Amino acid sequence: MIDADDHLDVAWRRLDARLGRGQPRHLAAYRGYADERGAELFGRVLAEKPLGGPEDDDTWWDNLLNTYRRFESDEVPGVGLRAHFRGASVDAVSDHEGYYTAALPLEPSSGAAPATDALWENATITLADGTLATAQPVMQVRADAGFGIISDIDDTVLQSSITDWKTAAQLTFLHNARTRKPLEGVAQLYQALQEGADRSGRHPVFYVSSSPWNLYDLLEDFMDLNAIPCGPIFLRDLGTDTGKFIKTEGHGHKLERARTLIQRFPTLRWVLLGDSGQADAELYAEAAREFGDRIAAIYIRDVDPGAESPLDLKVDSFIEKVAGTSVPMLRSRDSLAIADHAAGLGLIDRARIPAITAEVQRDRARPTPGEAATDEAATQVKEQVEASVDAATGAGKPGG
Repeated sequence: MIDADDHLDVAWRRLDARLGRGQPRHLAAYRGYADERGAELFGRVLAEKPLGGPEDDDTWWDNLLNTYRRFESDEVPGVGLRAHFRGASVDAVSDHEGYYTAALPLEPSSGAAPATDALWENATITLADGTLATAQPVMQVRADAGFGIISDIDDTVLQSSITDWKTAAQLTFLHNARTRKPLEGVAQLYQALQEGADRSGRHPVFYVSSSPWNLYDLLEDFMDLNAIPCGPIFLRDLGTDTGKFIKTEGHGHKLERARTLIQRFPTLRWVLLGDSGQADAELYAEAAREFGDRIAAIYIRDVDPGAESPLDLKVDSFIEKVAGTSVPMLRSRDSLAIADHAAGLGLIDRARIPAITAEVQRDRARPTPGEAATDEAATQVKEQVEASVDAATGAGKPGG
């Protein structure tokens, strides 16, 4: 299957070349990160620029078409690129799926300028000839930040209902970044974690997910619209190659990404956040076994807090395994429980808890993901049907 997929890709690219298609017209520059040693940039070269952000009046049909377009992305392989950051430069080439990575050395010997005090700076990525210049956000990770945050996304930050495939499908295909909902109190909680008890606002936040890279723009828009702190987002490619979204079973890549970050920033401790609907408890328990007290805390959101389920029992079994280590691990019903525990560990300022409490209460007043997805989809379908009936009735009247 992998060989057939590769041969088909090659055939399509040859046809595109003959027809003058498949030229690089857009650089999808994902959020990167840097410290005093170097910067890590990554993104994708595409033949067409993705659509803009969601509109207020987008219907379920608009959302479905936009989802299709995301997964129908036209990547451009073998494209020469050049990355620039703080006076340092490096060349890169897009791989067979159009992805690029660029590691820029930033030690004083490289001639790079020192970091500013800002949390974010911009790098620039261009084609090899200097055209198509695109700003690429880079998060500055300071060695004295104290701790960083690694968080799952689905059902940890974003309401996805992964355990209910029908609702999950409706949310994924029929909704957009404006109509998707965050978990209760997430924005205030993550702001408090990024700010820290020291109120520095320098604690880096990274996001990992099993979702495909095709959804990157939706997730980025969602976080911006809901005031959730920005951070590099690590997703999976949609393809049949080893390690790709379709090919790989399970969620082990999340642990691999967490492992890479923990090793990359040896002076930091880490707060790990996930949910009980997937394998996060197992993966984070393994991280606690490997890294010991470099893991400051593990928080697993309970996706069904109203009942004791097999999912809860599974999470609790991993909490028992971690109990013999120095790592606190908690199955929590909401952001308030996480905030209270984190404040007790000195990770956040307890003065932030009233704002988190207010946001949790406000968010609880909204419909559940299933109710929202079902009601909105039904309403939009009804409106479409009524419009079609009105049009047909009007066409049959005299003068219609």
